Amino acid sequence: MTTATKLKLRTMLGNYPNTKALKSGAVRSDLVDFDFVEVKVANNLFKQVVRDARYDVAELAIVTYLQAKAYGKPYVLLPAVLVSRGQHHTIAYNPDRGPLKASDLNGKRVGVRAYTVTTGTWVRGILASDYGVDINKVEWITFEDPHVAEYRDPAIVKRAPDGKELTQMLLDGELAAAIVGDKLPDPKLKQLIPDADAAAQKWAERHHGVPINHMVVIRQELSRSRPDVVKDIFQQLHASKGDAGLPDGRELDPYRFGVEACRPILEIIIDFCQQQQLIPRRMSVDELFDDTTRILAPA
Repeated sequence: MTTATKLKLRTMLGNYPNTKALKSGAVRSDLVDFDFVEVKVANNLFKQVVRDARYDVAELAIVTYLQAKAYGKPYVLLPAVLVSRGQHHTIAYNPDRGPLKASDLNGKRVGVRAYTVTTGTWVRGILASDYGVDINKVEWITFEDPHVAEYRDPAIVKRAPDGKELTQMLLDGELAAAIVGDKLPDPKLKQLIPDADAAAQKWAERHHGVPINHMVVIRQELSRSRPDVVKDIFQQLHASKGDAGLPDGRELDPYRFGVEACRPILEIIIDFCQQQQLIPRRMSVDELFDDTTRILAPA
């Protein structure tokens, strides 16, 4: 295969301002044509990435990638962040059931869609490091399997009974709190952490970055055989971010490009994953990348 060959790559990326130009064709190159799969919610297809290796280029939650790396899945990480946000606002409780503080969670039941979801990992890590929660003294109630089939949840995780639904269990008092995601699913619920946005801002300033949710992965064989294509994809992603008018290079830039820009936050999520028994050993940031992707930097 020559470098002049234009590749058609099966690609799965969500619809965001920073991917719009790439997906519309406003950003393009002479090396690659993307065959985009239609997707409304990218995480619905994460199992296809790590179980079936269905895509050449894909969006993937960072915790799912760390587990995929641990179990030898054929993908390598690009240092390109697609989704990143504060996490403090994503855990809620029902105030009708009485007052509750984060420090009250020890010994209680807390719901989360799956133990392995990246938002849940961030929230548990923040609760443990900043709010006095011993996550091993919480019973974590889940509703879905992990994306990576080989992973087994630790003993502190229990599956909700068949037919049960997270929000209703929280409203009914069967859960003390739940990690519900970006928006409260019911008006009766309240964010557990007071002034969550301000707390998230202070966390980001203290740790020199915004928590990463989703990055981009590429098929390992493609990275080995066509480093020119991988570099081109990385630059197209960066150009698509620029086309959206998103500021680039600030310390708290949510959409970071390059290994060094991502390193502080990747270090933290790796630590959280090891502490929460999500990966069998602590990985280094550098081993998440290969010789091609490790040296990528915005042009």
